[in-house]
Amino acid sequence: MPDYRRAWYPGGTYFFTVNLLQRQENDLLTRHVDLLRQTVRSVRKRHPFKIHGWVVLPDHMHCVIELPPQDSDFATRWRLIKMGFSKALSRGEKLTAVRIRRGERGIWQRRYWEHLIRDEADYRAHMDYVHINPVKHGLVRSVADWPYSTFHNLVVEGVYPQDWAGDGEMGLGYDD
Repeated sequence: MPDYRRAWYPGGTYFFTVNLLQRQENDLLTRHVDLLRQTVRSVRKRHPFKIHGWVVLPDHMHCVIELPPQDSDFATRWRLIKMGFSKALSRGEKLTAVRIRRGERGIWQRRYWEHLIRDEADYRAHMDYVHINPVKHGLVRSVADWPYSTFHNLVVEGVYPQDWAGDGEMGLGYDD
């Protein structure tokens, strides 16, 4: 088994990709986006973190979050988000014998992709990646057309122009 190493950096800013177990033709996350938002809000009350960027797609999500100073425990936050969301859904997914034995639901992939943001250029690249993702997956032609994204708040804040990456053309979107 590979030796997975996580970058534990107190107060760090991280990029994450979190996937559903069954990704083919699965719209569970967008169908239950209000439940997902409620779960994230609940976890943030007990284990604070700042959301810089977040996009929810039908079968996976990407985000850039910042942990409080002296705190590097993103694993607990993801465990609670995944668990809270899963517990609120009615059962019915197919379960393997291993998942049954471990008492797991068949909703999420066990692992997730995590990347510690290293500098401003890295931050910008990952924020752009988060927001362009619905266009990349062919869900919309313009980033502004995807409703499940922090892009809209960032437009209001002046971080991105409203027409950023319209028709799949990606621009910087930050004041230089």
